[in-house]
Amino acid sequence: MRILLLSHSFNSLTQRLHVELSERGHGVSVELDIHADVTRESVTLHRPDLVIAPFLKRAIPDDVWRSVRCLIVHPGPPGDRGPAALDWAILEGAAEWGVTVLQADGEFDAGPVWAFRTFPMRRAAKSSIYRNEVTSGAVEAVLEAVAAIEAGRAAPLPMRADDPRIRVRGPCRQADRTIDWQHDTTATVLRKIDSADGMPGLLDSLFFQDVRLFDAHEAHDISGVPGTVVAQCDGALARATVDGAVWIGHVRRLAPKSLKLPAAKIFAAEAAHLPHRPGCGYAPIEYREHGEVGKLSFSFYNGAMSSGDCEALLDAYRAALARPTKVLLLTGGPDYWSNGIHLAEIEAAGSAADESWRNINAIDDFARAIIETTDRLVVSVIRGNAGAGGVFLSLAADEVWASDQIVLNPHYKDMGNLYGSEYWTYLLPRRAGLANASRITQCRLPMGVEEAQRLGIVDRILSGVELADASLIERAAAMASDTGLAARLADKQERRSADEAAKPLQAYRDEELRQMKQNFYGFDPSYHVARYNFIHKVPKSRTPLTIANHRSRRVSERPVAKAVPS
Repeated sequence: MRILLLSHSFNSLTQRLHVELSERGHGVSVELDIHADVTRESVTLHRPDLVIAPFLKRAIPDDVWRSVRCLIVHPGPPGDRGPAALDWAILEGAAEWGVTVLQADGEFDAGPVWAFRTFPMRRAAKSSIYRNEVTSGAVEAVLEAVAAIEAGRAAPLPMRADDPRIRVRGPCRQADRTIDWQHDTTATVLRKIDSADGMPGLLDSLFFQDVRLFDAHEAHDISGVPGTVVAQCDGALARATVDGAVWIGHVRRLAPKSLKLPAAKIFAAEAAHLPHRPGCGYAPIEYREHGEVGKLSFSFYNGAMSSGDCEALLDAYRAALARPTKVLLLTGGPDYWSNGIHLAEIEAAGSAADESWRNINAIDDFARAIIETTDRLVVSVIRGNAGAGGVFLSLAADEVWASDQIVLNPHYKDMGNLYGSEYWTYLLPRRAGLANASRITQCRLPMGVEEAQRLGIVDRILSGVELADASLIERAAAMASDTGLAARLADKQERRSADEAAKPLQAYRDEELRQMKQNFYGFDPSYHVARYNFIHKVPKSRTPLTIANHRSRRVSERPVAKAVPS
């Protein structure tokens, strides 16, 4: 089928649908919902059999959904209607939630239901549930709906007006989730912050300054006068509740152009007087040992790795290498493995160019340490999405295991034609070949794990319980006890020596950084403009041609679309 994805942004769900539908042979193109006339034009150009809207903030124009079947992805179970479905579900502590694929009609979120999925809710930020449970359920439901339409199934009937499942909710506003620090429990505070995490953040105050709160976690074994800030750890601040405390990882001031940054960094002077309380529920970097298997976990907010994060991770990695293990697992967080350098911290620095240079060198140092590890096997375990330098960082390991639910973005060029480093010019051709390496970095498209495995970027695809810590450790332990381990390590050492003799790692790094220096300090400001637009969420004025292929081909080359079913 010819499918047009109409979305407010090319977000994680839209990317995942692009990957899954393309993998199944559909002709997929994307149009960002910039203006109703632009939407109409995209339908004229692409002539789709089907429009799918994974993420919209306004209704599809009437003349569009009347001319072509349009499916809406709604993050709520059948009958739920309103613009803040997931916010309300988290705020009210719903035990189960869902995602529905329905056909657009004249009433918001009220069209015929083609498919839906439900899932148990967990205690997590809205953005995390959206990236995981909602996205997985939406993909399954969309694929079911598309298959039904391909098979010629008639459109389902709309819900009856008296259906007991129908519930209409308005926006979730600040007044609905204001924290009462003198009376709210830790669980209540977490629900309120979680319900607003990602966008818009929860309005509150710290040290008598208005801020928006993000990245909340329960603080263990910490208490104090309710409402007071009582501790710090790894950039987070602990604030006491009536029955404990919560960690606030990130905040954003309300001033124009303010940035979302670690709470203790924004309030550095105040944090300097607070006690450090590591190991109390907020730990972006953790190391655990299980016999001959070490597991180094790192879960940085939104997958961004600042200079300090990279330096701390390198220290933890070196400490892990001092342990007598045979296999070392590098596991990122449930939402992201890594997205490379920390663009917000760079934007906030006195010199963005200088901080960019420091950050890329810090992540390069970590990548090199992994590449040069020859006394044990190192495995990158990608359980959440990865992008840009984060993808290439994972390739420094001996093996890459990836969840079947993730999307990879192995390219830099959307960030102002950034060249990239992390030794990608050494690592990527070694796995995918020179021709594929060039294609991968130039195409600027998201990649699914099936394609990544075909190209040699991913070695093993894992799903379900295989991604649980116990299963990962069991698999790694089998590698550690394998009789062929000694020979494999000898081969690894021999290959590393041969590669170094042919071309030293430093030469790859120098060549990459010469290009990066031009990006950071050169006359072309594209990187700095793109970074600013990304961090400050400047709306796009057009859909990039890399995803809007209906705008990069002549209309005469397009086949005629099928008749629109009634």
